[in-house]
Amino acid sequence: MPDDITRAVFAHDDVARYLRGDAGAPDEQVRARIAAYLDELRTTQRYSFYRALKHPLYPILRKIERCDEGIAHVRAATAAGRVIYVSNHKSHIDYLVEPLVLDDHGIRPPIIAAGINLFGGPLGLLHRHVTGAIPIRRNTKDPAYLVTLKVYIGELLRQHDLLFYLEGGRSYTGEMKAPKTGLLHATMCATHSPRQVVPVAVAYDLVLEDHILPRQAPKRRSKAFSREVAEMVRYAVGYQSRAFVTFGEPIALEGHDPESRRDVLALAREIRRRIGKLYKVLPTSLLAFALHSSATRAELEARVDALIETLRAQGANLGVDSGRQAVEDATDALVSRNVIVVDRAGRYRVRDRAVLRYYSRTIQHLFVAPTGPTRTH
Repeated sequence: MPDDITRAVFAHDDVARYLRGDAGAPDEQVRARIAAYLDELRTTQRYSFYRALKHPLYPILRKIERCDEGIAHVRAATAAGRVIYVSNHKSHIDYLVEPLVLDDHGIRPPIIAAGINLFGGPLGLLHRHVTGAIPIRRNTKDPAYLVTLKVYIGELLRQHDLLFYLEGGRSYTGEMKAPKTGLLHATMCATHSPRQVVPVAVAYDLVLEDHILPRQAPKRRSKAFSREVAEMVRYAVGYQSRAFVTFGEPIALEGHDPESRRDVLALAREIRRRIGKLYKVLPTSLLAFALHSSATRAELEARVDALIETLRAQGANLGVDSGRQAVEDATDALVSRNVIVVDRAGRYRVRDRAVLRYYSRTIQHLFVAPTGPTRTH
């Protein structure tokens, strides 16, 4: 027998209209395709098991110090009703760190929208039956899938909060990507859509995939997940980092028309702008931005001091107060990852330029003026 969500999806006006319309295939075939997509999307969150995941994941989580900011915004938003969290996307670790930060404060965890490439093997079972992640086909153009996804998200929001990544996938270059509007539009169209979006920024001193992602940039596509996991295990040796998860002031959805493509895009750009402002500026990014070629420590400290003053004037979320502190904190981290080397004379030299550029581009958005309006009426 179909479950409540399946019945609700097939009874929804958009799905019924699609089934009645010219779908290019017999009605029963279209219905079967929608049913197959629903089965693929179906997920279950078992919160008691979810909290217990900290123990088997301890070998990696103990390497990451979780730091949070703006948790008061989340408390206020969740007290008022269902919430949509919209985050940037740096690492596969995001799926672990962000919900656990909420759990650290006793805040209910959201359902997470994740790429379907993460749902193979044991990890897929974990996502589908414990954490409650939804597999998303990011590049499909099948209208049957798009209408099913939109309606399914709407039904899911009756009972759960939702977290998704505005950029879609991770950035291969380190910079913030242009916003994707599909899931944002789906949440805006939901009958029981939450009234608030909480922007979230996640930043790391060191990204676990820092040597993997820049190599994928020329191809603009990721490796098979199983292969990437093997590489991540390799780079996890000696890995230590802080993860800063910063929650911003909620954005009200009232006044934004989901039927206006221009209005949806304007909202997505405003969320991206706020995430960029929330993004924690850490020592590794500052040192990478300042180290164009070989330099002495004094030269680097002076360059970083100038960067900090510029960023402070723009209201950036600074994680360090001085060039001296930034260079001191970042040196060992980047040397340990074989990104830079300090020679006997004390000069800083680049060892892996691709990875150094990756870190420098993580704060590039703070030096680029926004284009276009941030709000459309």
